[in-house]
Amino acid sequence: MAWPSLTSIVKDTPILNSLSQASPQQYIIYALVGLAVYLAMASSLRFQRRRSLHQKYPYKTRESMGKMSDHDAFTIQKTILQMEFPFIVLKSLQFALFRTYGIPSISTLLLKTSQFSDPATSFKRYADTGALIGEFMAFDPSSDRAQTAIARTKFLHKSYRARGKILEDDMLYTLSLFALEPIRFVKMYEWREMTEMERCAVGTYWKSLGDALAISYEALRSGKTGFRDGIHWLEEVREWSLQYEAQHMKPHPRNKEVADRTIDVLVYNLPNFMKPLGLYFVSFLMDERLQSAMMIRAPPAFLSAIFSSVFRLRRLYLRYFALPRPAFMRLDVFTEKPNEYGRNFVLMYEGAPFYVQPTIWNRWGPVAWFKWALGQPLPGDDGDKYYPQGYYTPDLGPKYFEGKGRKEVESIKESIQQQRMRQCPFP
Repeated sequence: MAWPSLTSIVKDTPILNSLSQASPQQYIIYALVGLAVYLAMASSLRFQRRRSLHQKYPYKTRESMGKMSDHDAFTIQKTILQMEFPFIVLKSLQFALFRTYGIPSISTLLLKTSQFSDPATSFKRYADTGALIGEFMAFDPSSDRAQTAIARTKFLHKSYRARGKILEDDMLYTLSLFALEPIRFVKMYEWREMTEMERCAVGTYWKSLGDALAISYEALRSGKTGFRDGIHWLEEVREWSLQYEAQHMKPHPRNKEVADRTIDVLVYNLPNFMKPLGLYFVSFLMDERLQSAMMIRAPPAFLSAIFSSVFRLRRLYLRYFALPRPAFMRLDVFTEKPNEYGRNFVLMYEGAPFYVQPTIWNRWGPVAWFKWALGQPLPGDDGDKYYPQGYYTPDLGPKYFEGKGRKEVESIKESIQQQRMRQCPFP
Protein backbone atom coordinates (compact mmCIF):
# COMPACT_ATOMS: atom_id res chain seq x y z
CA MET A 1 0.00 0.00 0.00
CA ALA A 2 1.45 3.38 -1.05
CA TRP A 3 1.30 6.23 1.42
CA PRO A 4 -0.15 9.51 0.10
CA SER A 5 2.37 12.24 -0.53
CA LEU A 6 2.42 15.49 1.48
CA THR A 7 1.44 17.40 -1.65
CA SER A 8 -1.69 15.27 -2.18
CA ILE A 9 -2.68 15.69 1.49
CA VAL A 10 -2.43 19.47 1.17
CA LYS A 11 -4.48 19.47 -2.04
CA ASP A 12 -7.18 17.26 -0.52
CA THR A 13 -7.47 19.40 2.65
CA PRO A 14 -9.30 22.67 1.88
CA ILE A 15 -7.80 24.67 4.75
CA LEU A 16 -4.25 23.51 4.08
CA ASN A 17 -4.72 23.99 0.34
CA SER A 18 -5.96 27.54 0.97
CA LEU A 19 -2.98 28.31 3.19
CA SER A 20 -0.53 26.91 0.68
CA GLN A 21 -1.85 29.30 -1.96
CA ALA A 22 -2.05 32.34 0.33
CA SER A 23 -0.07 35.48 -0.39
CA PRO A 24 2.32 37.03 2.19
CA GLN A 25 -0.33 39.65 3.01
CA GLN A 26 -2.88 36.92 3.69
CA TYR A 27 -0.40 35.11 5.95
CA ILE A 28 -0.08 38.29 7.98
CA ILE A 29 -3.88 38.59 8.22
CA TYR A 30 -4.20 34.94 9.31
CA ALA A 31 -1.48 35.44 11.92
CA LEU A 32 -3.12 38.59 13.29
CA VAL A 33 -6.52 36.89 13.47
CA GLY A 34 -4.98 33.88 15.23
CA LEU A 35 -3.17 36.17 17.68
CA ALA A 36 -6.38 38.11 18.38
CA VAL A 37 -8.29 34.88 19.06
CA TYR A 38 -5.55 33.63 21.37
CA LEU A 39 -5.36 36.94 23.29
CA ALA A 40 -9.12 37.00 23.72
CA MET A 41 -9.07 33.41 25.00
CA ALA A 42 -6.14 34.11 27.35
CA SER A 43 -7.81 37.25 28.69
CA SER A 44 -11.04 35.36 29.34
CA LEU A 45 -9.36 32.37 31.02
CA ARG A 46 -6.86 34.45 33.00
CA PHE A 47 -9.51 35.50 35.52
CA GLN A 48 -11.29 32.15 35.61
CA ARG A 49 -9.70 31.06 38.89
CA ARG A 50 -10.58 34.37 40.55
CA ARG A 51 -14.17 34.02 39.38
CA SER A 52 -14.32 30.42 40.59
CA LEU A 53 -13.08 31.38 44.06
CA HIS A 54 -15.71 34.10 44.39
CA GLN A 55 -18.46 31.79 43.19
CA LYS A 56 -17.42 29.00 45.54
CA TYR A 57 -17.20 31.01 48.79
CA PRO A 58 -20.10 33.05 50.19
CA TYR A 59 -18.07 36.11 51.20
CA LYS A 60 -19.48 38.92 49.08
CA THR A 61 -19.82 41.66 51.71
CA ARG A 62 -17.86 42.86 54.73
CA GLU A 63 -20.56 41.49 56.98
CA SER A 64 -20.20 38.01 55.49
CA MET A 65 -16.38 38.25 55.60
CA GLY A 66 -16.61 38.63 59.36
CA LYS A 67 -17.88 35.03 59.43
CA MET A 68 -15.04 33.54 57.36
CA SER A 69 -13.66 30.35 58.94
CA ASP A 70 -9.95 29.68 59.24
CA HIS A 71 -10.49 26.60 57.03
CA ASP A 72 -11.96 28.66 54.18
CA ALA A 73 -9.26 31.30 54.67
CA PHE A 74 -6.60 28.59 54.47
CA THR A 75 -8.07 27.13 51.27
CA ILE A 76 -8.31 30.52 49.55
CA GLN A 77 -4.78 31.45 50.61
CA LYS A 78 -3.42 28.07 49.45
CA THR A 79 -4.96 28.62 46.01
CA ILE A 80 -3.22 31.99 45.84
CA LEU A 81 0.09 30.42 46.86
CA GLN A 82 -0.02 27.25 44.76
CA MET A 83 -1.86 28.33 41.63
CA GLU A 84 -2.33 32.07 41.20
CA PHE A 85 0.89 33.79 42.31
CA PRO A 86 3.28 30.98 43.36
CA PHE A 87 6.62 32.63 42.53
CA ILE A 88 5.93 36.07 43.98
CA VAL A 89 4.12 34.83 47.11
CA LEU A 90 6.96 32.40 47.88
CA LYS A 91 9.51 35.21 47.50
CA SER A 92 7.39 37.51 49.65
CA LEU A 93 7.34 34.95 52.46
CA GLN A 94 11.12 34.61 52.24
CA PHE A 95 11.47 38.37 52.41
CA ALA A 96 8.99 38.58 55.28
CA LEU A 97 11.37 36.46 57.34
CA PHE A 98 14.35 38.39 55.98
CA ARG A 99 12.77 41.71 56.93
CA THR A 100 12.59 40.73 60.60
CA TYR A 101 16.39 40.70 60.68
CA GLY A 102 16.32 44.48 60.32
CA ILE A 103 15.21 44.68 63.98
CA PRO A 104 18.34 44.61 66.21
CA SER A 105 16.63 42.73 69.06
CA ILE A 106 15.81 39.87 66.64
CA SER A 107 19.17 39.74 64.84
CA THR A 108 21.05 39.92 68.17
CA LEU A 109 19.19 36.90 69.54
CA LEU A 110 19.86 34.90 66.38
CA LEU A 111 23.58 35.56 66.68
CA LYS A 112 23.63 34.79 70.41
CA THR A 113 22.04 31.39 69.78
CA SER A 114 24.72 30.77 67.10
CA GLN A 115 22.06 30.11 64.48
CA PHE A 116 23.58 32.66 62.11
CA SER A 117 27.15 32.86 63.34
CA ASP A 118 28.13 29.79 61.30
CA PRO A 119 27.16 29.16 57.64
CA ALA A 120 26.54 25.48 58.44
CA THR A 121 23.86 26.31 61.03
CA SER A 122 22.42 29.21 59.03
CA PHE A 123 21.52 26.94 56.11
CA LYS A 124 19.88 24.41 58.44
CA ARG A 125 17.99 27.10 60.31
CA TYR A 126 16.66 28.45 57.02
CA ALA A 127 15.51 24.94 56.06
CA ASP A 128 13.92 24.30 59.47
CA THR A 129 12.08 27.60 59.51
CA GLY A 130 10.83 27.02 55.98
CA ALA A 131 9.65 23.52 56.89
CA LEU A 132 7.74 24.65 59.99
CA ILE A 133 6.08 27.62 58.29
CA GLY A 134 5.40 25.55 55.20
CA GLU A 135 3.82 22.73 57.18
CA PHE A 136 1.18 24.93 58.78
CA MET A 137 0.58 26.85 55.54
CA ALA A 138 0.32 23.80 53.28
CA PHE A 139 -2.04 21.72 55.39
CA ASP A 140 -5.51 22.32 56.80
CA PRO A 141 -5.54 24.17 60.16
CA SER A 142 -7.37 21.24 61.75
CA SER A 143 -4.91 18.65 60.37
CA ASP A 144 -2.35 16.85 62.51
CA ARG A 145 0.52 18.12 60.35
CA ALA A 146 -0.42 21.78 60.70
CA GLN A 147 -1.09 21.51 64.42
CA THR A 148 2.16 19.62 65.06
CA ALA A 149 4.12 22.33 63.23
CA ILE A 150 2.40 25.08 65.24
CA ALA A 151 3.01 23.20 68.49
CA ARG A 152 6.71 22.73 67.65
CA THR A 153 7.04 26.41 66.73
CA LYS A 154 5.40 27.42 69.99
CA PHE A 155 7.67 25.08 71.97
CA LEU A 156 10.84 26.45 70.33
CA HIS A 157 9.86 30.02 71.27
CA LYS A 158 8.42 29.29 74.70
CA SER A 159 11.50 29.54 76.90
CA TYR A 160 12.82 32.61 75.06
CA ARG A 161 9.48 34.37 75.45
CA ALA A 162 9.25 33.44 79.13
CA ARG A 163 12.71 34.92 79.80
CA GLY A 164 12.05 38.03 77.76
CA LYS A 165 14.67 37.10 75.17
CA ILE A 166 11.97 37.25 72.50
CA LEU A 167 9.82 40.33 72.93
CA GLU A 168 6.07 39.97 72.43
CA ASP A 169 6.13 42.94 70.07
CA ASP A 170 8.74 41.13 67.97
CA MET A 171 6.40 38.12 67.76
CA LEU A 172 3.53 40.34 66.60
CA TYR A 173 5.80 42.14 64.13
CA THR A 174 6.99 38.84 62.61
CA LEU A 175 3.40 37.61 62.30
CA SER A 176 2.35 40.88 60.67
CA LEU A 177 4.98 40.55 57.95
CA PHE A 178 3.83 37.08 56.91
CA ALA A 179 0.35 38.54 56.39
CA LEU A 180 1.33 41.88 54.85
CA GLU A 181 4.27 41.11 52.59
CA PRO A 182 2.45 38.72 50.21
CA ILE A 183 -0.27 41.32 49.65
CA ARG A 184 2.33 44.06 49.08
CA PHE A 185 4.51 41.97 46.77
CA VAL A 186 1.53 40.84 44.68
CA LYS A 187 0.39 44.45 44.30
CA MET A 188 3.87 45.57 43.22
CA TYR A 189 4.96 42.72 40.97
CA GLU A 190 2.03 40.53 39.86
CA TRP A 191 -0.40 40.75 36.95
CA ARG A 192 -3.31 41.67 39.24
CA GLU A 193 -3.90 42.66 42.85
CA MET A 194 -5.58 40.43 45.38
CA THR A 195 -9.30 40.97 45.70
CA GLU A 196 -10.89 42.07 48.96
CA MET A 197 -12.03 38.51 49.68
CA GLU A 198 -8.50 37.19 49.06
CA ARG A 199 -6.98 39.83 51.34
CA CYS A 200 -9.58 39.01 53.96
CA ALA A 201 -8.60 35.33 53.72
CA VAL A 202 -4.94 36.21 54.30
CA GLY A 203 -5.83 38.36 57.31
CA THR A 204 -8.22 35.74 58.71
CA TYR A 205 -5.68 32.94 58.36
CA TRP A 206 -2.80 34.78 60.04
CA LYS A 207 -4.99 36.19 62.78
CA SER A 208 -6.10 32.63 63.55
CA LEU A 209 -2.50 31.44 63.51
CA GLY A 210 -1.51 34.23 65.90
CA ASP A 211 -4.26 33.03 68.26
CA ALA A 212 -2.82 29.49 68.10
CA LEU A 213 0.67 30.83 68.89
CA ALA A 214 -0.74 32.90 71.79
CA ILE A 215 0.44 36.18 70.27
CA SER A 216 -1.13 39.17 71.99
CA TYR A 217 -2.98 41.79 69.94
CA GLU A 218 -3.30 44.29 72.76
CA ALA A 219 -0.83 46.62 71.01
CA LEU A 220 -3.40 47.10 68.24
CA ARG A 221 -6.15 49.70 68.59
CA SER A 222 -8.92 47.09 68.65
CA GLY A 223 -6.84 44.44 70.39
CA LYS A 224 -8.99 44.46 73.52
CA THR A 225 -12.38 45.00 71.90
CA GLY A 226 -12.00 42.66 68.93
CA PHE A 227 -11.77 42.89 65.16
CA ARG A 228 -14.56 43.06 62.63
CA ASP A 229 -12.95 40.74 60.06
CA GLY A 230 -9.65 39.87 58.37
CA ILE A 231 -9.54 43.20 56.51
CA HIS A 232 -9.96 45.12 59.76
CA TRP A 233 -7.19 43.07 61.39
CA LEU A 234 -4.87 43.69 58.42
CA GLU A 235 -5.50 47.43 58.52
CA GLU A 236 -4.65 47.70 62.18
CA VAL A 237 -1.66 45.36 62.11
CA ARG A 238 -0.26 47.28 59.12
CA GLU A 239 -0.65 50.61 60.91
CA TRP A 240 1.07 49.20 64.00
CA SER A 241 3.81 47.45 61.99
CA LEU A 242 4.80 50.66 60.20
CA GLN A 243 5.03 52.52 63.51
CA TYR A 244 7.06 49.68 65.01
CA GLU A 245 9.51 49.74 62.10
CA ALA A 246 9.91 53.51 62.32
CA GLN A 247 10.81 53.14 65.98
CA HIS A 248 12.90 49.95 65.98
CA MET A 249 14.30 49.23 62.49
CA LYS A 250 17.68 50.92 62.79
CA PRO A 251 21.11 50.26 61.27
CA HIS A 252 23.13 47.80 63.34
CA PRO A 253 26.20 45.61 62.65
CA ARG A 254 24.31 42.53 63.86
CA ASN A 255 21.56 43.20 61.33
CA LYS A 256 24.17 43.21 58.58
CA GLU A 257 25.82 40.03 59.84
CA VAL A 258 22.52 38.12 59.82
CA ALA A 259 21.55 39.67 56.47
CA ASP A 260 24.84 38.56 54.90
CA ARG A 261 24.27 34.98 56.08
CA THR A 262 20.72 34.99 54.73
CA ILE A 263 21.76 36.45 51.39
CA ASP A 264 24.27 33.60 51.11
CA VAL A 265 21.24 31.29 51.11
CA LEU A 266 19.21 33.42 48.69
CA VAL A 267 22.00 33.58 46.07
CA TYR A 268 23.24 30.04 46.73
CA ASN A 269 22.19 28.70 43.32
CA LEU A 270 23.97 31.41 41.33
CA PRO A 271 27.45 30.92 39.86
CA ASN A 272 30.08 32.87 41.78
CA PHE A 273 30.47 35.48 39.05
CA MET A 274 26.71 36.25 39.23
CA LYS A 275 26.42 36.51 43.02
CA PRO A 276 27.18 40.27 43.11
CA LEU A 277 24.29 40.73 40.68
CA GLY A 278 22.13 38.54 42.94
CA LEU A 279 23.02 40.76 45.89
CA TYR A 280 21.91 43.83 43.93
CA PHE A 281 18.64 42.08 43.06
CA VAL A 282 17.99 41.32 46.74
CA SER A 283 18.75 44.95 47.54
CA PHE A 284 16.39 46.07 44.77
CA LEU A 285 13.53 44.25 46.51
CA MET A 286 14.19 46.18 49.73
CA ASP A 287 12.87 49.63 50.55
CA GLU A 288 15.23 52.37 51.77
CA ARG A 289 14.51 51.75 55.45
CA LEU A 290 15.43 48.07 55.21
CA GLN A 291 18.52 48.80 53.11
CA SER A 292 19.65 51.25 55.77
CA ALA A 293 18.94 48.84 58.65
CA MET A 294 20.83 46.02 56.89
CA MET A 295 23.63 48.42 55.92
CA ILE A 296 23.32 47.25 52.30
CA ARG A 297 23.84 49.55 49.33
CA ALA A 298 21.05 50.18 46.84
CA PRO A 299 21.74 48.88 43.32
CA PRO A 300 22.99 51.33 40.68
CA ALA A 301 20.25 53.23 38.87
CA PHE A 302 20.74 51.36 35.59
CA LEU A 303 20.35 47.97 37.33
CA SER A 304 17.22 49.15 39.13
CA ALA A 305 15.82 50.19 35.75
CA ILE A 306 16.62 46.76 34.28
CA PHE A 307 15.04 44.90 37.24
CA SER A 308 11.93 47.09 37.05
CA SER A 309 11.64 46.50 33.31
CA VAL A 310 11.88 42.74 33.78
CA PHE A 311 9.03 42.80 36.29
CA ARG A 312 6.93 45.02 34.00
CA LEU A 313 7.46 42.66 31.07
CA ARG A 314 6.64 39.68 33.26
CA ARG A 315 3.43 41.37 34.43
CA LEU A 316 2.47 42.17 30.81
CA TYR A 317 3.17 38.62 29.65
CA LEU A 318 1.21 36.99 32.49
CA ARG A 319 -1.75 39.33 32.14
CA TYR A 320 -2.25 39.17 28.37
CA PHE A 321 -0.38 36.17 26.99
CA ALA A 322 -0.12 33.42 29.62
CA LEU A 323 -2.84 30.89 30.28
CA PRO A 324 -3.78 30.01 33.89
CA ARG A 325 -1.50 27.54 35.64
CA PRO A 326 -2.99 24.02 35.36
CA ALA A 327 -3.48 21.93 38.48
CA PHE A 328 -0.64 19.54 37.66
CA MET A 329 1.78 22.51 37.76
CA ARG A 330 0.71 23.69 41.21
CA LEU A 331 3.47 24.60 43.64
CA ASP A 332 4.03 21.68 46.02
CA VAL A 333 6.90 22.12 48.47
CA PHE A 334 6.45 18.99 50.62
CA THR A 335 5.47 15.39 50.13
CA GLU A 336 1.77 14.87 50.77
CA LYS A 337 2.17 11.89 53.11
CA PRO A 338 4.97 10.84 55.48
CA ASN A 339 6.95 7.68 54.77
CA GLU A 340 6.75 4.53 56.88
CA TYR A 341 9.00 6.15 59.50
CA GLY A 342 6.80 9.23 59.88
CA ARG A 343 9.20 11.51 58.00
CA ASN A 344 8.45 14.01 55.27
CA PHE A 345 10.56 15.34 52.42
CA VAL A 346 11.12 18.70 50.79
CA LEU A 347 10.32 18.70 47.05
CA MET A 348 12.03 21.97 46.15
CA TYR A 349 14.91 23.78 47.79
CA GLU A 350 17.10 26.81 47.19
CA GLY A 351 19.96 26.31 49.63
CA ALA A 352 21.73 23.17 50.75
CA PRO A 353 19.72 19.96 50.12
CA PHE A 354 18.32 19.56 53.64
CA TYR A 355 15.45 17.05 53.85
CA VAL A 356 15.51 16.23 50.12
CA GLN A 357 15.10 12.57 49.26
CA PRO A 358 18.09 11.22 47.25
CA THR A 359 16.02 9.77 44.42
CA ILE A 360 17.46 9.04 40.97
CA TRP A 361 15.81 12.22 39.66
CA ASN A 362 17.16 14.37 42.52
CA ARG A 363 20.68 13.03 42.05
CA TRP A 364 20.82 12.65 38.26
CA GLY A 365 18.16 15.00 36.86
CA PRO A 366 18.90 18.32 35.13
CA VAL A 367 18.81 20.30 38.39
CA ALA A 368 21.31 17.87 39.92
CA TRP A 369 23.68 18.32 36.98
CA PHE A 370 23.41 22.09 37.31
CA LYS A 371 24.22 21.95 41.02
CA TRP A 372 27.06 19.50 40.36
CA ALA A 373 28.51 21.98 37.85
CA LEU A 374 28.44 24.66 40.53
CA GLY A 375 30.22 22.34 42.96
CA GLN A 376 27.23 22.15 45.30
CA PRO A 377 26.25 19.06 47.32
CA LEU A 378 23.43 16.85 46.08
CA PRO A 379 20.73 15.08 48.10
CA GLY A 380 22.37 12.12 49.81
CA ASP A 381 25.91 13.55 49.79
CA ASP A 382 27.99 13.63 52.98
CA GLY A 383 26.13 10.86 54.79
CA ASP A 384 23.42 12.18 57.11
CA LYS A 385 24.62 15.78 57.07
CA TYR A 386 21.61 17.02 55.08
CA TYR A 387 19.07 14.59 56.60
CA PRO A 388 18.34 12.58 53.43
CA GLN A 389 15.95 10.47 55.53
CA GLY A 390 13.62 13.49 55.71
CA TYR A 391 12.41 15.50 58.67
CA TYR A 392 10.29 14.58 61.66
CA THR A 393 8.30 17.69 62.52
CA PRO A 394 8.51 17.29 66.34
CA ASP A 395 12.33 17.40 65.96
CA LEU A 396 12.62 20.46 63.71
CA GLY A 397 14.75 23.28 65.06
CA PRO A 398 18.33 23.80 66.24
CA LYS A 399 20.48 20.70 66.61
CA TYR A 400 20.47 20.97 70.40
CA PHE A 401 16.64 20.74 70.39
CA GLU A 402 16.47 17.49 68.41
CA GLY A 403 14.70 14.77 70.36
CA LYS A 404 13.67 17.26 73.06
CA GLY A 405 10.23 18.53 73.97
CA ARG A 406 8.21 15.84 72.25
CA LYS A 407 5.85 15.34 75.21
CA GLU A 408 5.39 19.08 75.57
CA VAL A 409 4.74 19.42 71.84
CA GLU A 410 1.99 16.80 72.18
CA SER A 411 0.52 18.68 75.14
CA ILE A 412 0.56 21.97 73.22
CA LYS A 413 -1.00 20.25 70.23
CA GLU A 414 -3.88 18.98 72.35
CA SER A 415 -4.73 22.55 73.38
CA ILE A 416 -4.43 23.75 69.78
CA GLN A 417 -6.82 21.02 68.64
CA GLN A 418 -9.50 22.54 70.82
CA GLN A 419 -8.91 26.02 69.35
CA ARG A 420 -8.57 25.30 65.64
CA MET A 421 -11.65 23.36 64.61
CA ARG A 422 -12.49 25.20 61.36
CA GLN A 423 -14.16 28.03 63.22
CA CYS A 424 -14.16 31.78 62.58
CA PRO A 425 -11.39 33.58 64.54
CA PHE A 426 -13.56 36.66 65.04
CA PRO A 427 -16.19 36.72 67.81
